[in-house]
Amino acid sequence: MTLRRKVHFDAQAAIKGRGAASQTRSRFAKRDAVAIDDGWGTLAEEIAEDLAHRPATRIHPKQARSIMSFNSSPDVGFDRSVNPYQGCEHACVYCFARPTHSYLDHSPGLDFETEIYAKLNAAEKLRETLRKPGYQVAPLALGVNTDGWQPVERELGLSRAVLEVCLETGHPVHIITKSSTIARDVDVLAALARRNLVSVNISVTTLDNHLSAKLEPRAAAPHTRLKNIRSLRDAGVPVGVLVAPVIPLINDHELEQILEACHAAGAQSASHILLRLPHELTEIWREWLQLHYPERAAHAMSLLQQSRGGKDYDSDYAQRMRGSGPFADLIAQRVRKTKRKLGFPGIAALDLSQFQPPAAAGDQGRLF
Repeated sequence: MTLRRKVHFDAQAAIKGRGAASQTRSRFAKRDAVAIDDGWGTLAEEIAEDLAHRPATRIHPKQARSIMSFNSSPDVGFDRSVNPYQGCEHACVYCFARPTHSYLDHSPGLDFETEIYAKLNAAEKLRETLRKPGYQVAPLALGVNTDGWQPVERELGLSRAVLEVCLETGHPVHIITKSSTIARDVDVLAALARRNLVSVNISVTTLDNHLSAKLEPRAAAPHTRLKNIRSLRDAGVPVGVLVAPVIPLINDHELEQILEACHAAGAQSASHILLRLPHELTEIWREWLQLHYPERAAHAMSLLQQSRGGKDYDSDYAQRMRGSGPFADLIAQRVRKTKRKLGFPGIAALDLSQFQPPAAAGDQGRLF
């Protein structure tokens, strides 16, 4: 086991290829080392040296005890999810899942995007879950907390293996991703689509390459996501667009253009989510704003707080996805108006009737 001294430091500058700019403190940390200038004037050099090594990504293989998580949240549209990875190298600075890295004794800042845990037995554990006598089928969501098609998926194929279990058992699955790697699995996705067992939501935050490089530095470029929408639709896969997050004074002016571009690419449905800042994410986001858009930071946070009951974040199920108040209402109105104008046809509900539990290990079962 390697023990690392976790040193917190204030961001000095943005780090190329990374979303977070520092090791934000975990809310569960029992001890925290803080970098303090000792009078020799070397603190800036020490921080720079620390940053030079810290951004490297490390993959931690693990064996999961379980793989399917259940929820009763009325605002998410599904009650179960599978996440083959913890942490995400896409490095999206706004990711609402960043605070979950605190449970692993990691920082929700740079650690979230550099310390990636891969559940090597994800497909095996999914089969175990689906084989349980009391299991009741409902669509599962794949890649909700962290993107199932982040860079490491190209080598490990854990999300593809989960899709293959869904195809084998006739289990419906919803996918959320912003990765170009999803195109690799078009064969499995097309096979699922022919049986009405899959839908894919492509997350599009901006059409501006420069902004995307700051917000989500290791995710697919905007034009690549539009290309993914088209290629999946050409293969018969139902595709929607998720404009998420909508960020005051950063990307909210692009709403109509994003929806128009995605509709032209073939997207059949559209929805949006207002920026969410749970737990440590508010510190990470404020730090990012000060580094990249200091002149807008105060006004941007003011508009967000006006949509969150005067706070950075409100976890109330009734409004956490959309917000409330004049700004949030205007965003929702613009989305509705543009959707009506463009005529998104919508995506049909997935078929639940085809599910067959997988055969027990050693049994002779059907393949597809």
